[in-house]
Amino acid sequence: MPFHLHFGQDDLLRCRFAVSPLWETQEAVRTLRYAYRHGYHLPWLRRARAAVDGPDGGLDLSPLWLLMPQPGHTPDFLGPPPIGPAASFAEEIAMVRATAPGAAREDIAQSLACTLGAADSPAGRALLDEPARAVRELADLMERAWHILVEPEWPRLRALLEADVAHHSRRLAEVGLEGLLKELHPRLEWDSGTLTLASRKGEHRRSLDGQGLVLMPSVFCWPDVISGFEPPWQPTIAYPARGVGGLWSEAAHRTPEALARLLGRARADVLSALDEPASTTALAHRLRLAPSSVSAHLGALRGAGLLRSRRYGHQVLYERTPLGMALLSGE
Repeated sequence: MPFHLHFGQDDLLRCRFAVSPLWETQEAVRTLRYAYRHGYHLPWLRRARAAVDGPDGGLDLSPLWLLMPQPGHTPDFLGPPPIGPAASFAEEIAMVRATAPGAAREDIAQSLACTLGAADSPAGRALLDEPARAVRELADLMERAWHILVEPEWPRLRALLEADVAHHSRRLAEVGLEGLLKELHPRLEWDSGTLTLASRKGEHRRSLDGQGLVLMPSVFCWPDVISGFEPPWQPTIAYPARGVGGLWSEAAHRTPEALARLLGRARADVLSALDEPASTTALAHRLRLAPSSVSAHLGALRGAGLLRSRRYGHQVLYERTPLGMALLSGE
């Protein structure tokens, strides 16, 4: 059934992209819960399962899984819309810890109601009886999940998410907001100022009321597109990032030998690796080089007119110039 977001004139001016490490952590935990749905993430799932079931007692995710019915409501305060285009996990988890107990209890109750008997279970009653404690313990568990499941892979994940933002920013300039929204996911439709998401949760309508819309690419939400954030949260659409299918595969070595002889192997590898805009950290992780070395190569390539850079939040992203593209292709 449909989920409708009604845009006003001001909302069209207040749409933005954002990347959220907290959201990816929540969705990573959900991916472990429903692993049978996520063929793209099998290499990560094997590593994550080994970490969760580790010899030191592992990581008990059952309190979070209890609040992740499928389908159903997951508490918004556990994965709220990101506060900025590139907020850190520390900034986002601080928001979770600041959740008012009354608001948390209402959110938790709505989630538990989606699973028969969950509210009356010992775990469910504990969450409802002591919401302030529940907020602390759920935030602590989410932070542990971040450090164990997501943080080691974050350079790779962030590179993919930022590449998606760069791609769709270009598409926004080319086709406008209406054209872009239709491209994000087959379940999204735009008609006369209303964005409609096909949903199994029942029919729902929300006016954006000048808040605009956050567009958030996600690795672990695949294959779904997700909305449903209620006030006071800013309306948000989380959609599968481009390139998830190849995320966990090692990049093939594609540096042309002629280019390596001209620039040197390391600088040629850096130029070849920039199929999408990327940061110094992401390239260092991808190429298994020290960030200081990659930074030096990027500076040299930019000085030669082969790369350009732009700031995105706290990150500086590098991409090839037309000259760099021509040199790489040999044209």
